[in-house]
Amino acid sequence: VQLQASGGGSVQAGSSLRLSCVASGRTFSNNAMGWFRQAPGKEREFVAGIGWNGGGASYADSVKGRFTISREYGKTTVYLEMNSLKVEDTAVYYCAGGRSAVGLSLRTVASWGQGTQVTVSS
Repeated sequence: VQLQASGGGSVQAGSSLRLSCVASGRTFSNNAMGWFRQAPGKEREFVAGIGWNGGGASYADSVKGRFTISREYGKTTVYLEMNSLKVEDTAVYYCAGGRSAVGLSLRTVASWGQGTQVTVSS
């Protein structure tokens, strides 16, 4: 199973980035997918998740209203549109595939992607 994330980069605060994640090997078309992030010296945290059919999107409070997760129905490509980026969004962002059709948390992740760096400067 491979989850290939892309789209990270270095941007100024207030900018936007779009992350993409493609699953291969095992498809997650019937499973929830989502994004987590880990900043230096901090624990990995949930950012956003979405159900197998593109519904049931959920977000961390810190990104609500700024980030949007999406996927095509039954597909294993998931996107994270990040707007109004803040310095505190700086982290390595990890794509994840879940064990169940809906809901995603650190405890329900089945597979992790390799991570993509997002750096936001003031």
